[in-house]
Amino acid sequence: MIVAIIIVVIIVLVLLWAMSAYNGLVTLRNRVKNGWSQIDVQLKQRADLIPNLVETVKGYAAHESNVFTQVTQARAGVIQAAQSGDVQQRIQAENQLSRALVNLQATAEAYPQLQANQNFMDLQGQLKGLEEKIAYARQFYNDVVQKYNTKIEVVPTNIIAGLFHFEQAAYFQVDEADRQAPQVKF
Repeated sequence: MIVAIIIVVIIVLVLLWAMSAYNGLVTLRNRVKNGWSQIDVQLKQRADLIPNLVETVKGYAAHESNVFTQVTQARAGVIQAAQSGDVQQRIQAENQLSRALVNLQATAEAYPQLQANQNFMDLQGQLKGLEEKIAYARQFYNDVVQKYNTKIEVVPTNIIAGLFHFEQAAYFQVDEADRQAPQVKF
């Protein structure tokens, strides 16, 4: 009788632990999704701001068409990647857009009249604020991904993760090209 009670208690404890581990993994997976959604919102705002910024700069630097083409193509790539739903493709497209924006801002610096334009200054301030929000959202996302991926890998929750097919999430990483200083040529 005592042995049966001990076995039942052990089974109940194992089941409670399994439920707790499963719920913890689900919670972290949902935080990863939320973190990506927060990045997505900020990136959408940036994508919406870019055409206004490009048009403002175009008025002053019409002969810099290569820079405008890069920004426009990068933005189109972001929209296409967002529609595909592939996180890695989206990350690469966003990194390419970030590089194109750096080139656009470097081009704008060559035009003092543009620097004095209030509309341009407002747009640039909005873009700077969005870039800071994106950086924070990326950091938050990567922190949650790290916790989630760790939980999937460590014993004993890796057993529950394997049983219920929890898959690791991708980090939002910087491309190698973004680690180097941009080359701007006039």
